[in-house]
Amino acid sequence: MAEARISQDEFICPVCLDLLKDPVAVPCGHSYCKSCITDCWDQEEEKGVYSCPQCRQTFSARPSLAKNAILAEVVEKLKTKSPADCYAGSGDVRCEVCTGGKYAAVKSCLVCLSSYCESHLEQHEGLFKGKRHRLTEATGRLQEMICHDHDKLLEVFCRTEEKCICLLCVMDEHKNHDTVSAAAQRTETQKQMKETQSKIQERIQQGEKDLHQLREAVESHKCSAQTAVEDTERIFTELIRYVERSRSEVTQQIRDQEKSAVSRAEEGLERMKQEINDLRRTDKEMEQLSEIQDPVHFLQNFQTFSASPKSTNVDDNPLRFLKSFDGMRESIRQLGQKLQDFCKEELKKISASVTDPIPKTRTDFLQYSHPLTLDPNTANKHLHLSNGNRAVNGSLEERTYPDHPERFDELQVLCRESVCGRGYWEIEWRGDYVSIAVSYRSIVRKGPGGECYFGANDKSWSLECSNYKYAFRHNDIETELPAKPHNLRHRVGVFVDHSAGTLIFYNIHGDTMIPIHSVQTTFTEPLYPGFWVDLVGTSVKLC
Repeated sequence: MAEARISQDEFICPVCLDLLKDPVAVPCGHSYCKSCITDCWDQEEEKGVYSCPQCRQTFSARPSLAKNAILAEVVEKLKTKSPADCYAGSGDVRCEVCTGGKYAAVKSCLVCLSSYCESHLEQHEGLFKGKRHRLTEATGRLQEMICHDHDKLLEVFCRTEEKCICLLCVMDEHKNHDTVSAAAQRTETQKQMKETQSKIQERIQQGEKDLHQLREAVESHKCSAQTAVEDTERIFTELIRYVERSRSEVTQQIRDQEKSAVSRAEEGLERMKQEINDLRRTDKEMEQLSEIQDPVHFLQNFQTFSASPKSTNVDDNPLRFLKSFDGMRESIRQLGQKLQDFCKEELKKISASVTDPIPKTRTDFLQYSHPLTLDPNTANKHLHLSNGNRAVNGSLEERTYPDHPERFDELQVLCRESVCGRGYWEIEWRGDYVSIAVSYRSIVRKGPGGECYFGANDKSWSLECSNYKYAFRHNDIETELPAKPHNLRHRVGVFVDHSAGTLIFYNIHGDTMIPIHSVQTTFTEPLYPGFWVDLVGTSVKLC
């Protein structure tokens, strides 16, 4: 037999509307706090007639008040009972009928739009017995499950507009749209989500495998570098002073290359770990989302859910930086067996074996290219993005972009992807004037001042292009360049070596690359490709 549930509402004083304190009963049978009924009758003392505040029965003589021991004991138990056992907790849906302390709701009615605890649910079912009131698990999101236009339950999903609608919407503004039941759409969406989740899990496993291999390669590279240093010191200590000076130079080269290579590889490690963490978080969020049973709640959460984080566009193979020192060690051994005159030639070979030179051919440059896309959140409202956010042109008409703190007030746009190591990309442009730039993400976005322009500050470097000339601008210093644009086809290549602080712009004619301008500096933040585009007849396309 189910245990009867006692509600505190049954033990509320009608006068103070609080839990009974020192409860007493009057002759008509109603109970009050002793202090409350005493105060009431003290005010009626002059009239000589005393009444019950609840049923208004009168008494010619003032009744004597005796403590109701049983009632006092019940009230005391209610007071000492744990709130966690009686009331709704912070994560519970509260019963909307309970007064005073709220019990946790067990069901919500989609017709009444109210939630009920067990006792009030029984009253609800008794009151609407025989009527088709649809109950669901208790939820605090009832209003979100109702159509604001028709006050009907959202139980249909419009695939055309990707939103939940009611049955009246199907016959009205969503007529002839592709619609299915919310439950059917949830089943299909969850199936797609499981497929995506499976791919994410595969990427996690592959990422962990690659991470393990890269760790081992880094450790092996460090050991190889250390061995090369030890061999170098052992051999060079046996040589004359000339060889001693050369030893120091080679040791420094090894250390510099090791530091650079390990630094780049460790950057790759951090990016891989970050991607794996992002994938795990997405997987966990999907797991939590899949446990939501209510189809509308599930679909509404899914609309704003980013299903699959994208991989970062960085150097595709960090292992290529970890070059072997075996060739160097062999060359150093040969140095110990040869004359001083021959040492100079051998040292050139050693130096060449640890130097990572700037690429020479377009094919060499293209190995550092990565897909780039323009970020709509940064685009000025007069810029129109197209071709999968890989092209931009100016327009006199404003676009209906939402407000965003990263949006430029000037006619500019940045790419989503950053360049942290070596990167190369090519751009085709048309029109009277464009600016091809690289910038820190911390560049100023808002305001009428020149700080927003690419090249007008110390956070961006800009190649300004017209049909007649090129100019370079940085920190608001403009330098006219001797190179001229190609009149038939405006294609520019941009090469960045972030670690080395190198930035080079090239004119591209087929497979021929003609340097326009180069910069040697120190980059302190990741770089983002960016463009300034004139309003009319000007466009830029990422190749």
